[in-house]
Amino acid sequence: MSRPRILMVLSSSPQGWYLPEFAHPYEVLSPKCDLIVASPQGGPTVLDPISVELFKDDDICTEFKNTKQSLWMNTAKLEEFIGKANEFASIFYVGGFGPMFDLVDNPISIQLIREFHDAGKNTTFLCHGTAAALKVRLADGSLLVQGKSVTGFSNQEEIDVDRQKDMPFHLETALNNASGGHYEKAGKAWDAHITVDSDGKLLFGQNPASASSLAKELLKVLVG
Repeated sequence: MSRPRILMVLSSSPQGWYLPEFAHPYEVLSPKCDLIVASPQGGPTVLDPISVELFKDDDICTEFKNTKQSLWMNTAKLEEFIGKANEFASIFYVGGFGPMFDLVDNPISIQLIREFHDAGKNTTFLCHGTAAALKVRLADGSLLVQGKSVTGFSNQEEIDVDRQKDMPFHLETALNNASGGHYEKAGKAWDAHITVDSDGKLLFGQNPASASSLAKELLKVLVG
């Protein structure tokens, strides 16, 4: 049986992506799936140095940072995958502050998510990576997340790290509006929380703590 292929998407923004939100899913998924890494611009991407410092005592993150640099320094260009959704089982958007700046309105990303959805593939979003789902519209003109349970980095978590002043918008608020009031979050800020659509095709994780559980849920959906 062939291994599922997952298209992992990183931001090309200087704001970067967050170490545990790639390292932990990689740890869970790579033994049973083939991961192909892409970004809007292709080539090298920025690993948020603050995330490196904050997770310096996390063995999985440290190992990943020290041994897997080629994954984020040699990314494919996102547009190369237009029309290729059927070659993959899922598309996975890694979080970090970057997606808030270069993936919300990116037409290639929006088209890819739509193609994966229309092909019956899984679309998976973690933390700020959920911003990439906000403006995706389906064939009938409705938003991808309309009426769906969604999650992503909460307003309180943004305030806790004092980044609310740097963001172009409040992600929790935008997700709640786009979904029609269906945003969910953990009872306590920074606790893990994931949402899974009833057909298992649309998955969201709230924050860094949700990275492993989101990847495990995706793996369960893909390979049982």
